[in-house]
Amino acid sequence: MRVLIQRVRSASVKVDGQIIGQIGNGLLALVGITHSDTDATVKYLADRCVKLRIFEDENGKMNRSLLDVQGEMLIVSQFTLYGDTVKGRRPGFDAAAKPQQAEELYEKFIAEVKEFDVKTATGKFAAEMLVALENDGPVTFMLEK
Repeated sequence: MRVLIQRVRSASVKVDGQIIGQIGNGLLALVGITHSDTDATVKYLADRCVKLRIFEDENGKMNRSLLDVQGEMLIVSQFTLYGDTVKGRRPGFDAAAKPQQAEELYEKFIAEVKEFDVKTATGKFAAEMLVALENDGPVTFMLEK
């Protein structure tokens, strides 16, 4: 599982021209699932996302977590995080989980984040989405297990 998190001042996702998910201060999490991912993988990475200290404290140091700042999270499925670009000019996606497995684990990731009482918004699995964000910093990290 790979989760690309971006610290944002705001973020939103549109499907068919309509905003279906929107947050203020917090994290945009792009979530990619691979074949070997399990419930334990999901639980571990959800915990890492909400507890990683990447928000600034009063001294400008990255010392606060999403929980500490009472931030929000926009969670968007992103199978292209498992795109293989080593050969040729077109990415291959053999490492990405099949849609049924990926959707199940994506929904579990959302549920795990909500267990921390984090206000969440989501994209729509397997839909064409337009994601807008105001990246704060910019601060971006790739989490993987």
